[in-house]
Amino acid sequence: MNGIQTTKLGSQGLVVPKIGLGCMGMTTLAGADIYGKADEAESIATIHRSLELGGNFLDTADLYGPMLNERLVAKAIQGNRSQYILATKFGFEIDDNEQLTWRINGQPDYVRKSIERSLKNLRSDYIDLYYLHRQDPNTPIEETVGAMAELVKEGKVRYIGLSEVSAETIRKAHRVHPITAVQTEYSFFERSVEENGISEVLQELGIGFVAYSPVGRGFLTGAIKSPDDFPADDFRRSIPRFQGEQFYKNIELVDAIKELADQKGVTPTQLAIAWVISKGFVPIPGTKHVEYVEQNIAAIDVQLTPQELAKLEAIVPVGLSVGDRYDGSGMAMINL
Repeated sequence: MNGIQTTKLGSQGLVVPKIGLGCMGMTTLAGADIYGKADEAESIATIHRSLELGGNFLDTADLYGPMLNERLVAKAIQGNRSQYILATKFGFEIDDNEQLTWRINGQPDYVRKSIERSLKNLRSDYIDLYYLHRQDPNTPIEETVGAMAELVKEGKVRYIGLSEVSAETIRKAHRVHPITAVQTEYSFFERSVEENGISEVLQELGIGFVAYSPVGRGFLTGAIKSPDDFPADDFRRSIPRFQGEQFYKNIELVDAIKELADQKGVTPTQLAIAWVISKGFVPIPGTKHVEYVEQNIAAIDVQLTPQELAKLEAIVPVGLSVGDRYDGSGMAMINL
């Protein structure tokens, strides 16, 4: 494994590469392809190439598949578990027939059921970073995190995290057990953590921030020119940001970012990732292709000058209206 720049994720002792690998797109979700069809052999090769380059921080979840993603990751890391930092998530209820109910379950007994299932799927006796995927509105966060804390005591989990929760929830959870990381969507197009007090709370409490979809769900690659570029079953078709007039407004922003990337001699994707890293956050761009994981990891070495950062802030400032990042049901699950 090559050397790669690392960073402390939170203040509890976890050290990770400055960039992780999001594995969600490597399998289907409830029977539908995510970001186009995936090839298992290429996906596994991508995980292996990432490790060769020093990118050993993998992000998955029991939701993805469901369970297929964790099992694919297990296949990829078999015989080499100790070389990887594994993060997975729970909370979207999966029944005994491995069917998604789309309910959120944060009850202590389900926490226990979920960890045992993920450990089996990943063929591991511990998880490095275990996230609550979404907060259960019917279970106090203190109860869920209390159950997660028991897993830490038992050695089944090293560090715990939360995903897409409010600043108030982070405070409540952290009082029960130290939270190592919070994962939220973050990119040029999604900067709500800078508006809703979350970034300030994380800094105050010494909690790391993991940014998923740092390339705007592929928007910032510059390759998407029309809503028709998405496959018929691509879930991005349901996201307001990618629909109608808003889509074409956002394309103008992408073009402006691409112009800056061209001037710097990097890809728009690399510019987007480097910008997130410049904030002190850990991006976990998803890919299932060796070529792209190589390009993504190379973004660590892209240095942005104060002038370039100012230009980017001017193009996509905090508070700019770019459309919601989920449909109505998805938006109802975040920031609880």
